Amino acid sequence: MVQTPAYFEYFAHSYVVDSTPDGGLTGRILNWKTGAFDDDPEHVTDVLFDHGPDIRSLDRERFIRRTEEQRQRYLRGDGPIFALYQTIDALWDAAKEENRRITKEERALIDSLYRRTFRMWEDEFARRAAGEPPTFTFTSVLAR
Repeated sequence: MVQTPAYFEYFAHSYVVDSTPDGGLTGRILNWKTGAFDDDPEHVTDVLFDHGPDIRSLDRERFIRRTEEQRQRYLRGDGPIFALYQTIDALWDAAKEENRRITKEERALIDSLYRRTFRMWEDEFARRAAGEPPTFTFTSVLAR
């Protein structure tokens, strides 16, 4: 029996396996152009049973971090999510400028900010799915 949700990195994409109402399994993969998770059940068997160098299991915290790193890398826009991404960039830039590693406190702050942005994206996509208008706009660097 598979505990769901189960989190993975699948060829550099965040991938989640969930249970279906009929007791089956389905999967969703992060779309780098939209920032949303798209239905993609065809890789469930691969991530559960065929772990190779490009597929790895993640705990929820690492999954959130990887998802937000990908959104931060590929999406651009205005609003509170992107302001938080700028704060994270500033922390990394300061460490690089000072020729040092990120401190434990900075890492904890970055992880906290990523948990916050992850929740903000989830809330935004839920609003949009319910037919509400977007609260902000964004583009993908891949859509150019």
